[in-house]
Amino acid sequence: MQQTPTRLSMENPIKIVSYNVNGLRQRVSQFGSLSNLLNTFDADIICFQETKLRRQELTSDLVIADGYESFVSCTRTNNKGRIGYSGVATFCRVKSAFLSTEVALPVAAEEGFSGFIDRCRRKEGLEEFEKDELVKIDSEGRCVVTDHDHFGAFKVCVSDFEMELMLIILFSTVLFNLYGPRAAHDDTERIEFKMKFCKILQKRWENLLHEGRRVFVVGDLNIAPTAMDRCDADPDFEKNEFRRWFRSMLVLSGGLFVDVFRAKHPDRREAYTCWSSSTGAEQFNFGSRIDHILCAGPCLHQEHNLQGHSFLSCHVKECDILTEYKRWKPGDTTRWKGGWGIKLEGSDHAPVYMSLEEIHDIPRHNTPPLSARYLPMIHGVQQTLVTFLTKRQGATQIQSSRISSSFSDGDATVKACSKSMKRSFNECSISHPSTSPSCSLTEVFDSAISKRDENSKDLTDENQGCPDTKMILQSQPTKLVPAEGTKKKPRKSRCSQLSLRSFFQKSPSLGTDAENSSTNASPSQAESNTSSYLNGSHAPGNKSSSPKHCQLNPNAGSQDHDKGNDGSIEREKTNVALLEWKRIQQLMKNSIPVCKGHKEPCVARIVKKPGPSFGRRFFVCSRAEGPVSNPEANCGYFKWASSKSQHK
Repeated sequence: MQQTPTRLSMENPIKIVSYNVNGLRQRVSQFGSLSNLLNTFDADIICFQETKLRRQELTSDLVIADGYESFVSCTRTNNKGRIGYSGVATFCRVKSAFLSTEVALPVAAEEGFSGFIDRCRRKEGLEEFEKDELVKIDSEGRCVVTDHDHFGAFKVCVSDFEMELMLIILFSTVLFNLYGPRAAHDDTERIEFKMKFCKILQKRWENLLHEGRRVFVVGDLNIAPTAMDRCDADPDFEKNEFRRWFRSMLVLSGGLFVDVFRAKHPDRREAYTCWSSSTGAEQFNFGSRIDHILCAGPCLHQEHNLQGHSFLSCHVKECDILTEYKRWKPGDTTRWKGGWGIKLEGSDHAPVYMSLEEIHDIPRHNTPPLSARYLPMIHGVQQTLVTFLTKRQGATQIQSSRISSSFSDGDATVKACSKSMKRSFNECSISHPSTSPSCSLTEVFDSAISKRDENSKDLTDENQGCPDTKMILQSQPTKLVPAEGTKKKPRKSRCSQLSLRSFFQKSPSLGTDAENSSTNASPSQAESNTSSYLNGSHAPGNKSSSPKHCQLNPNAGSQDHDKGNDGSIEREKTNVALLEWKRIQQLMKNSIPVCKGHKEPCVARIVKKPGPSFGRRFFVCSRAEGPVSNPEANCGYFKWASSKSQHK
């Protein structure tokens, strides 16, 4: 039986994009939707870094888009009080998420690279590291690994008939979407963390390559490998331990990886992917190249061991920086003057892309379980129809905790926690409220409270979370006052609550007195009066407690007479404050120095880095940072302010 292996005829170009979005939520808002953002790249695999999303913040509008499968990793720790920093996400464009032969859809995926995040099992080759070290490295959400099988498939012809038998060969391709940690030169803790991060990564890569797999590394590694990749590199720039480690991984230094961009553009200078957002460095392209695409492993050809065959020469068509995604572009009228005149849309990074050719489909497979579509917070929101048909519990609690009142045709309706109680006023003698034995203000409240108590059981069953409330009588609609210890504020109801005015509708003069009384009374007095009514302490025969004697402030008229004088005094104070503020602004303007290079006013800054100068104010040139040879760029002027800022 003769077997003739031949390559499947289906060939597709593959485009991979790496982009530090500096906040995925902001980029989605910038482009209108996640789909719009992804479609602008026209890429098959899109790797985002620095998404700044916590796991509980993942929603379908941020990680789910039609035609894409997504795999995310979020920060699981609060390092130095920071939450929601870091984070990576890989989006794969597919036509079908089930039984797909597309190479962009991975056959497997994992969060992190140690194996302890999703599988709780150490990866091979990492035995020398402690479990706590591996968990700490992966807890910052800096890596998503996707296995795209072998980027190639074969069919086998057997005798006179053809059977398609997909041979899973060992040369699978593993893609690392990475966001490397940043470490300041004087932060020993982060330097140690970053070095451990790099060593563990290197061990994992070496183990995969030893197994015969290809490894792609894309993302923001926070390392500029050579002086050519940095705008202001000093003579000792390349002596940094992380830059030495990076170069040791490259083929030029005896390593196994190829820096794809530098291999395609070996002599290109000022090719940067990141610019400082605090100095306006984009205006003069004063940045660094820290976003990379690395690859290692054999090419896809059967004769890959022959001389001259490599993945770079056989399959990488092009690799470049997408400078059109920069926030500031040449020709823009906006200039940096201590800050941008308008808010610039976009990240402080530019995307990097790589195009591959002669890539074949792979065996049919489904979406890996790590896909965002299977996450509980996404799965529930997307596929549970009950949530759209059920009344929200929060709204029910607020509605049931309202106490409102409505009056029509002499009837008083008292609603306590959505339970209505009515009592007619036809039996009440409003003209003689203080002496009538048939009806009094106390009876009205006693009746309302008794009916409220009758329904308290049902109310408790429906809404056990209803906060304790107090009812305050005022001329205006009363509001619920939460008991001490609670922070929730109930929403305002359109229906007004009980007020004193409602009991004197048949007597305009009495209504006016009640209105004046409730208006001039302090909240504590009104609350005290309400409590006494509810407790029945106001007897019908007590004139002091009758509505006719409700005036609490006999000097209300004189206070109204003085409102005109108070208004003029307030206007005069406002004018004085305005003049004083203008004087202070003029003094501040006169105290700002001018830079020596351009004779322009400087901008003030404050030292935010912990240390002996923390909080101290200083002045710098207002122009954007740029090369020293450019006279239009920042001249480097610096001057300390006269005194330190006082901090309590």
